[in-house]
Amino acid sequence: MTDFSGKTYWLIGASEGLGRALAKQLNAKGARLVLSARNADRLDSLSTEISGARVLALDVTDIDAVRRAAASIGDLHGVIYNVGSYEPMRATDWDSDTVLAMADVNFTGALRVLGEVVPQFVEQGHGDITLVGSLAGYHGLPAAIGYGASKAALVSLAETMRFDLNGTGVVVRLVNPGFIKTRLTQKNSFRMPMLMTPEDAAQKVLRAMGKRRFRTDFPAPFSWLIRSLDYLPDIVVYRRK
Repeated sequence: MTDFSGKTYWLIGASEGLGRALAKQLNAKGARLVLSARNADRLDSLSTEISGARVLALDVTDIDAVRRAAASIGDLHGVIYNVGSYEPMRATDWDSDTVLAMADVNFTGALRVLGEVVPQFVEQGHGDITLVGSLAGYHGLPAAIGYGASKAALVSLAETMRFDLNGTGVVVRLVNPGFIKTRLTQKNSFRMPMLMTPEDAAQKVLRAMGKRRFRTDFPAPFSWLIRSLDYLPDIVVYRRK
C-alpha cells in the first residue's frame, strides 16, 4: 500500500463533492495538498478543515493560468485530475456553448494540466497520475452529449499514457465512478442506480491510489452492466421506441 505521508499531491477539482471528500481523506493520511478549483471561496472554506493545505484557485480552460500554477508548485509527487462539468443534454436539444464548455473542462483541461506535469515526472523518473473519469465514458448513453464524449476521450487518453509511460517510473491510474450524490447529479431527473455518497466514493478512489493497478471502475455491479453493453448487438442497444 502507498504511504501518502509527507508526499505532495495536486488535487484539481477539490472544492465540491468527490474532490472535497478526497481532500479530507488524503489529509488524514498525512499527504501535503495543493487544492485547486475555480471557486476560491469554497477552497478557502475547505482549507480551514485541512492542516497545511495550499489553496491555488485555477481555471483549467486557461492555459496561461495552468502554466503559472504548475510552475509555482515545485516538487510534486502526484496529480489528481477530478474536474468535472455536467449538463444533461440530448442531441435534440443541442446547445453548442454548453457542449464545448463541458469538453473543455472535462478533457481539454486535463491535456493542459498533464502537459505541464508529465514532462516533469518523466524527467525526475517518478510521479503518480490519477485521472477521474466516469462509467459514462465507456458507452454512448442517452442525454449525455458533451459529457459522455469528453469522459470517453479521457479514458482513451489514460489508456494511451499507460502504454507510453510504461517503464518511466510514472504511474498512470484511471478511476471511473458511477453516480455520486453531488450538485451535478442533482440535475438528473431519472433514478440513479447504486448512488454513492462522496465519502464512500472517495474511499474507493483512495484505495485505488494505494495500488499500482491501472483501472478501477465502481460500483462493481453497475460497472459490469455498463461495460456489458459493448457485447450486445446494436439492434438491442439502440432499439427503436
